[in-house]
Amino acid sequence: MLVRRASRWILVVLCCAMVATSDSPAAQESVRTGNPVLPGWYADPEAHVFEKRYWIYPTYSAPYDQQTFMDAFSSPDLVSWTKHARILDIASVKWAKRAVWAPSVIEKDGWYYLFFGANDIQNDGQVGGIGVARARRPEGPFEDYLGKPLIDRFHNGAQPIDQFVFRDTDGAYYIVYGGWRHCNIARLNDTFTGLVPFPDGTIFREITPQGYVEGAFMLIKDGRYYFMWSEGGWAGPNYAVAYAVGSSPFGPFTRVGKILQQDPAVATGAGHHSVIQAPGTGPWYIVYHRRPPGDSDRNHRVVCIDELRFDENGAILPVTITNTGVARRPY
Repeated sequence: MLVRRASRWILVVLCCAMVATSDSPAAQESVRTGNPVLPGWYADPEAHVFEKRYWIYPTYSAPYDQQTFMDAFSSPDLVSWTKHARILDIASVKWAKRAVWAPSVIEKDGWYYLFFGANDIQNDGQVGGIGVARARRPEGPFEDYLGKPLIDRFHNGAQPIDQFVFRDTDGAYYIVYGGWRHCNIARLNDTFTGLVPFPDGTIFREITPQGYVEGAFMLIKDGRYYFMWSEGGWAGPNYAVAYAVGSSPFGPFTRVGKILQQDPAVATGAGHHSVIQAPGTGPWYIVYHRRPPGDSDRNHRVVCIDELRFDENGAILPVTITNTGVARRPY
């Protein structure tokens, strides 16, 4: 009887020790996301924290005529991801036919708005550009909001693709976008059905920094506006992310330099990113796509996460791309 009781106590102590160990910071650190974090070919990821979960909204990476839908992924801890299939489909967007790209999602007044590029238009005579869909839930399904593109013309030389939507510190909402080496900023109206002219009467203001190609992203931190973009060719190994800093969303922006680029031993074509911070004062992450080493198929892109760090002066440190990813971080 004494032996049995002793054995039970030993088992209880061991179980408690295992629980304590699994909840310890060291144990949390040992569980990492790995890279890539999502199964399948995806690109242009935009990351968010919605409803106490991490979310990634990517482009489905395939030939243009097969890019007719978008999936999303959510996670409670950055490690375990749930796929939400076809949150947007061109079946609900009558004017979109192909090349559905680069989702940007924002929540406002109980609605989730998904801004997307479609049709890869090459001139003002073609139908397409940047559209808006919305849903009551972050996983959709998203339905076309306007019945037409929000931006369907080339302004200041910018192809209407690769949009990023954000809320400024004064409550105004802006869209920053553009391909073909030009980037514009425009102010959205309160209902996201149109754009508001600036005081000088213009609607689109060019803010293109040196080296810009596409993939605009704006980060506001400690009163600074970090304007980030992709440069190089998206189908090649030298795709990279660079940044500039300004005192307002309009700049002027002076290029600082590259912060994300290939490491041939790990991956090539690292670019078109977004940035999130873990809730509270947690670490910063850069979520981006890259190409497996030795793989030259331009559509073979995968989504990865690595840490983004700042120095004591607020400069972004060069990102080390890894196969291990980041530590598990429950919401």
